[in-house]
Amino acid sequence: MAEENEQDPQTPVVGPPTVPFSVEPVVLELGRRFVDAGFEVSLVGGPVRDLFLGRRSPDLDFTTNASPDETLAVIKGWADAHWEIGREFGTIGLRKDGFQLEVTTYRAEAYDPESRKPIVAFGSTLEGDLERRDFSMNAMALRLPGLELVDPFGGVRDLHAGILRTPGAPEDSFSDDPLRMMRAARFASQLKVDVAPEVREAMAAMAGRLSIVSAERIRDELIKLINGAAPRVGVDLLVESGIADVMLPEVSALRLEVDEHHRHKDVYQHSLTVLDQAVALETGPDGPVPAPDFVLRFAALVHDIGKPATRRFEQGGAVSFRHHDVVGAKLVKKRMRELRFDNETIKSVARLVELHMRFYGYGDAGWTDSAVRRYVTDAGPLLERLHRLTRSDVTTRNQRKAERLSFAYDDLESRIAELAEQEELAAIRPDLDGQQIMAALGIGPSPLVGRAYKFLLDERMEHGPVTEDAARAKLLEWWAAQPEYDDGAGADTQASAETGDGQ
Repeated sequence: MAEENEQDPQTPVVGPPTVPFSVEPVVLELGRRFVDAGFEVSLVGGPVRDLFLGRRSPDLDFTTNASPDETLAVIKGWADAHWEIGREFGTIGLRKDGFQLEVTTYRAEAYDPESRKPIVAFGSTLEGDLERRDFSMNAMALRLPGLELVDPFGGVRDLHAGILRTPGAPEDSFSDDPLRMMRAARFASQLKVDVAPEVREAMAAMAGRLSIVSAERIRDELIKLINGAAPRVGVDLLVESGIADVMLPEVSALRLEVDEHHRHKDVYQHSLTVLDQAVALETGPDGPVPAPDFVLRFAALVHDIGKPATRRFEQGGAVSFRHHDVVGAKLVKKRMRELRFDNETIKSVARLVELHMRFYGYGDAGWTDSAVRRYVTDAGPLLERLHRLTRSDVTTRNQRKAERLSFAYDDLESRIAELAEQEELAAIRPDLDGQQIMAALGIGPSPLVGRAYKFLLDERMEHGPVTEDAARAKLLEWWAAQPEYDDGAGADTQASAETGDGQ
């Protein structure tokens, strides 16, 4: 097994259970408290799985035959803090020594097929509780405080095999909670495991059931999937199973039929490759785009979702996708709003989609300093992500073309750096602020101030920074050509500006 894992780093490294497990002291302390009080308690689910994977779980989950009231009595005076938000579902949360713990009464859940919420029924055995969990690798427990492994559904076996199965029939599991189908794709991304054929078949057959799940729960699973170690695998499973048709249909629609003469690339596979390449360009925690970065990754996946709506077959058989960047940005906003993403994340992803084509043509036509300034200003705080998205978007097999585009972007980044040494590109402002504009023109707050500000900003972009006197002279020249300009007021304004009385 060790040799196999060295040859295939994508296979989870697991070994036979050892006693004692290397668990946190707080786990054993909690176990002793429950047992001393006459109750059963076990570490359960993801934290147990992660022990076999050699990973440290930030959150610790426990299951017990104690009721919520009995759990509260056990932890009273021991926990640093506790909360009862999940009490209705049998869960008491607590914090101890910097760890977050959740203790849940054994459950034997049933679901209304038409409801988004579970009907909770408390169970009486650990094995019964494990049977209702999503996947066999999450249906393992360590009885406390003795650390006895309870694995009735072969979770260790499946971890060794790198495969995802359900404790019972997948159809029953997914009927109980359709979100588990998305979790299957999420675990494929996070743990780099394969999904058992019967699980894939059930996902494809039951994809429509996801429509009863709340947008918020779907969003949270999608974020975890995209931020996983192998997001391409998870996305592909969503698309191939038909689940993406329900929650992210714009990505499924990227599977445009490829014409027999291959005049355009497979947009879906291209998008997955861009996602892979964007992940590879993320940085460490101290870099400008620390991994995992959801905004960059999701923008990479959806950057071309405007193509299906804009595809046109031109004379001679060529295929065009004019303005797919603008159309795509609108589609991204609509879909992310429906999935209840926050406004800042929506704005960031949509902006990257809108800007991802801006660079093309730079290598052929070249850009003025003004165009470079606008590129930086329009990207704003997203500039480092835009750099990576644009580079990731090059998937051509034509080596000469790929090298040319890479060289052109190297040159653009070099010019941005050079200009940044001379100017504060990330915060470009006109050479006069609003107060100075009103003083120079002798006017009060009005829409005219905004027009003047925009004029000076355009001048700043086009020609770079100038002195305050030069900016005022440009402003007065512009003002004299405006329809609101009054000969008398204009002359007074010019005289005041020249003598400094307007200040």
